[in-house]
Amino acid sequence: MTTAFSPSSVAHWDTLDEGKFADETATVRGLLGRIPLDGDERGEVLASATDLVERARASVKKQGVVESFLQEFSLGTREGLALMCLAEALLRTPDEETRDRLIAEKIGSADWASHLGQSDSLFVNASTWGLMLTGKLVDVDEEARTDLPGFLKRIVGRLGEPVIREAVAAAVRIMGEQFVVGRTIEAALKRSNKEGWLCSFDMLGEGARTAHDAERYEKIYADAIEAVGKTAKGQGPEVGHGVSVKLSALSPRYEATHEHRVWDELYPRVLRLAKIAAKYDINFTMDAEEADRLALSLKLLDRLAREPDLGEWKGLGLAVQAYQKRCPEVIRRVADLAKDSGRRLMVRLVKGAYWDTEIKRAQIFGRTDYPVFTTKAATDLNYLVCARLMIEAAPHIYSQFATHNAHSLAAVYKMATDRGVKIEFQRLHGMGEALYDSAKAAFGPVTVRAYAPVGGHEDLLPYLVRRLLENGANSSFVHALLDERVPAAMVAADPISAVEAHPDRHAKIPTPKDMYMDRQNSLGRDYSQAADRERHVLALEKVDSEKLTSGPLIGGKLKAGTNPQDVTNPFDRSQVLGHVSEATEADIDAAVNAAGNAQLAWDRKGGSGRAPVLRAMADALEHDIDRLVALLSREAGKTLNDGVAEVREAADFCRYYAMLAERDFGGREELKGPVGEINQLVLHGRGVFACISPWNFPLAIFTGQIAAALAAGNAVLAKPAEQTPLIAAEAVRLYHKAGLNADLLALVPGRGETVGAKLVSHPGIDGVAFTGGTDTAAAINRSIAARPGQIIPFIAETGGLNGMFVDTTALKEQVIDDVILSAFGSAGQRCSALRILYAPKDSADALIEGLKGALAAQVLADPTDPATDIGPVIDAESRANLEAHIERLKKEAKIVARAAMPEGADKGDLFAPTIAEIPTPDFLEREVFGPILHVYRYDPADLKTVAGKLAARGYGLTLGVHSRIEAFAEEVIRLVPAGNVYINRSITGAVVGVQPFGGEGLSGTGPKAGGPNSLIRYAAEKAISNNISAQGGDPALLNL
Repeated sequence: MTTAFSPSSVAHWDTLDEGKFADETATVRGLLGRIPLDGDERGEVLASATDLVERARASVKKQGVVESFLQEFSLGTREGLALMCLAEALLRTPDEETRDRLIAEKIGSADWASHLGQSDSLFVNASTWGLMLTGKLVDVDEEARTDLPGFLKRIVGRLGEPVIREAVAAAVRIMGEQFVVGRTIEAALKRSNKEGWLCSFDMLGEGARTAHDAERYEKIYADAIEAVGKTAKGQGPEVGHGVSVKLSALSPRYEATHEHRVWDELYPRVLRLAKIAAKYDINFTMDAEEADRLALSLKLLDRLAREPDLGEWKGLGLAVQAYQKRCPEVIRRVADLAKDSGRRLMVRLVKGAYWDTEIKRAQIFGRTDYPVFTTKAATDLNYLVCARLMIEAAPHIYSQFATHNAHSLAAVYKMATDRGVKIEFQRLHGMGEALYDSAKAAFGPVTVRAYAPVGGHEDLLPYLVRRLLENGANSSFVHALLDERVPAAMVAADPISAVEAHPDRHAKIPTPKDMYMDRQNSLGRDYSQAADRERHVLALEKVDSEKLTSGPLIGGKLKAGTNPQDVTNPFDRSQVLGHVSEATEADIDAAVNAAGNAQLAWDRKGGSGRAPVLRAMADALEHDIDRLVALLSREAGKTLNDGVAEVREAADFCRYYAMLAERDFGGREELKGPVGEINQLVLHGRGVFACISPWNFPLAIFTGQIAAALAAGNAVLAKPAEQTPLIAAEAVRLYHKAGLNADLLALVPGRGETVGAKLVSHPGIDGVAFTGGTDTAAAINRSIAARPGQIIPFIAETGGLNGMFVDTTALKEQVIDDVILSAFGSAGQRCSALRILYAPKDSADALIEGLKGALAAQVLADPTDPATDIGPVIDAESRANLEAHIERLKKEAKIVARAAMPEGADKGDLFAPTIAEIPTPDFLEREVFGPILHVYRYDPADLKTVAGKLAARGYGLTLGVHSRIEAFAEEVIRLVPAGNVYINRSITGAVVGVQPFGGEGLSGTGPKAGGPNSLIRYAAEKAISNNISAQGGDPALLNL
């Protein structure tokens, strides 16, 4: 009887994450301590690798067309980027007008003359323009040789003609076909068998966004495995073709935080495919993907390896990435799995194809370090260390080495032959043929398998981009192999020597914490790691066990206040989190007096004296991040990732404003003027600021307003939103704990009509910072204007009617990801959230269908659960307003999709995220604050009119554009006013100091939060002019 599977049986793989962000310098020094080759062997390998390079260069065959392309049109050139963009976007663009614009922009913007005659390859030189303009491999037009600028001008002028458009499309199609072995698995098998290639077929496709995508990809894989299996003739996985599978294509939620869905939905799919492969005894390899998915992929492998239904099959395999610091430990554990399960495993060692993504993600999410090495030499050294481990693990592991590097090839070959271990090498289709032909000539028979992409042009894109990024850089081995200008010995250089000479991380890639140079980046949490999820559980239990209290906090002491209220959980209103009392008029008077008395001494400290307190506050926020995230989830309905982002933003505000304080409040700025005078400008605090913050960012904006006011030398009375007083009290206590004089910051919770009104009209208040609704901002503005006495500054950040314009060149999957995040992240309760998607009529159907499926894959549930994507809206009033809008949409528009509500939704304020098509571009008059996406189909010919309707509403907060045509993006930016514009990305999540945030028109007064000018309106300016010639002249002039 088979024992029932339990996820706990594979939980031990989670401990791999202990080394995920290991210190690079220490890791590299560890690798140098176990170099897999001794001195003599290194010399022998270097000589062998140099010989391989020289043989490849001398061969008649030379490089393949893909290598020729990469060498001539690398990503370091504008032409390479233009060609990649054309290849990436043209074939999916359905309308002729947009295709014409794309072709004209990408072809007309590059210097093609510099490439004519530069390559020996017919594919590249065939001639750069003959190929691009006729789609045929013919010689170039004579005019192109003698007068290329005039030729281009004449040709681009004719691009509207169908013959030219089709010629360019055909040329791009030809280029695309160089990267795939066949459009179908049948065509790929026919071609590979004819050429005598041994292949691992990769069925092209991006990760699934919807359940339908996953079902479609499973069928594609199943058909491919069947087709390959029927031709295998029982040869076995080492001798016959195999299939590589991308697990993210088989589930829209292949994520560690959705492990239960992985077992329920993804694993059965993988098992069904593995059974087909086992039936035919062929190789079935699970491709390596992002570092966040590594442990999860190994859990899947562990369960598969122990499946009795797979019999004695030895074709199960996985790919491992040498650029990951954990790779040696992964190989050791996989070898142990093979021994323990009794199943021989096939392991493909690759360098890694997501390097740039891993670097960027680690920086964006505030990781302690990178999961990958920052230098190529360290990756190459790790490759050799891992290769040795794999070879030593025979016969439990059958080793497959994917490389186009002559030194790696020579080193692996020596290690394997010295130990008598059978291995195979792998290369990418269209690349590496000259190198491996040289290896066969030098070493004798060598098993080489091609990693062979199969699919249509519409699926080629992501693969093509990854291959270009992986191999198209000037520093890559592929780029240098056949470049006669690079000495062969340099191409074949020993990476061990390079690492010994420079064992440290890359000098230009600092750790994520140090990426900003002038300030520290905030640290985050990684919920793909079990340890961080466990920290959250413990913090949540502690918050739930406490009796939380908020009220007037003046001079560091909690006052009794008035009008006590329960604070409840928006997901479950029966859960009372704590209590809050409202500040009285007497409390406000006392707080203003205390703040006014303390402010002058604080102002006199200058920026350098105030900055350490702000930095200490940032440290305190990071120290308490798990507690703060738990409180944000309970009180504000924040999902875990949103909570982490908010804590990080609060810390970033503190550190950024500390930096500005030192820069702008460090003394007197000397101004130019005539001799005999000293003219200076100095900034100082205004006095006492009232900071009124919203419930949708109850920590980040609350903390940021206070930090800005304090940095400029002011004292603060902070009024949080009525819905979120507990997190505000926590933040104020942290400020005091960080060393801030308690009199400088008072908490005055309460209603807007009582506490808010008293604050903005109080004669002791010298400025007001407000974030919230446009109507409330207008009311505050009127109240300030009616005050007797001084005119005080009013800094307002308000709402927006935010749109995203998409054209037909945009990549559908990327648009779907960004729209879902922009419209439904934070339950749509961001002032920057997407409200209207403008979809081009020619691709709107496919885009809307994709959005429907992606919305269905989102999880609407308890925000404290790591698997939750969307939590509740803030309160019953907000939910009622949204439901009222839904009723209008039902009558006047068309509901496209609504997310399913979970059981027990009525115990709190969950609201079903909704997608609706609207009939006119001016359907919305004002923002609807919640998870409702409105889609309008537009005709590109009417862009000016449609954009004008949005602009006419008077808002100007965020704007999105998705397009591969720069001119389209610039046109939209010109037509629609917006303080923050985002191109080919989501429109939410502005980062302090990177995307300063704030709008114009009805969306705010400026200056932007988190920008270089943020502190100016919190400060007063004083100009000092000193006529020093009255004291006897200007010494500087007299001493010339």
